[in-house]
Amino acid sequence: MNPPLVLIAETQADLRRTAGASLEQGGFRVLPATSAHDIFQALGTVPVGVVVLDAALRGADGMDLCRDVREVSDVPVILVSANSSEVDRVVGLELGADDYMAKPYSGRELAARVRAVLRRGRGERALGLRRQAQALFDGWVMDFSRREIRNPVGEPVDLTAAEFSLLSVLVDHPQTVIARLRLMELAGVRDAPSSDRSIDVLISRLRRKLRHGDRAAPIVTIRSIGYMFGAIVERR
Repeated sequence: MNPPLVLIAETQADLRRTAGASLEQGGFRVLPATSAHDIFQALGTVPVGVVVLDAALRGADGMDLCRDVREVSDVPVILVSANSSEVDRVVGLELGADDYMAKPYSGRELAARVRAVLRRGRGERALGLRRQAQALFDGWVMDFSRREIRNPVGEPVDLTAAEFSLLSVLVDHPQTVIARLRLMELAGVRDAPSSDRSIDVLISRLRRKLRHGDRAAPIVTIRSIGYMFGAIVERR
């Protein structure tokens, strides 16, 4: 079986060469790319195992390039950028990146990150990525087949279709920050395409319905970014 093929879409020629050499020494095959066209052509013609994507490859729209790659392929993407702020890392991950690295980076670290995303992908495929029939959190039981949820004392709580879809997305991504616009996309919320206010309203309604006794709903606001489901989720 051939070693995994890593597509290095890097704007800096020296970094592209040194990173490629480190990956080849680590047992990977390497394919360089210098444009978005190169990336999509490779994805359509060769079995790319991982994409290392420089956010500067398409200028100011570099982050969006990650989303475009994700729309045509589920190949793991390691996004690299000279900007390593928390906001940029979160945005990059929410646009579909599997990992985020700050530039400059070492070839050894890159090789380790590539191995990690490949291991993660194999583990997910082994699990089949099948959503189990129920999700349990903080005593609540969410039944996907019946599209219902019961509180910790077993009482059903009525959710609208939009509320159930939104909660499904949050439960599917526990302990993960999700940007408002991305949350709208995943939940299929299209009430207000020019504003993310509709998500805030739905979140507020969910919080009221998921409050039980003196225990607040496990939905955390991440200021200026979005929301995170803070509870531990068990599947069965």
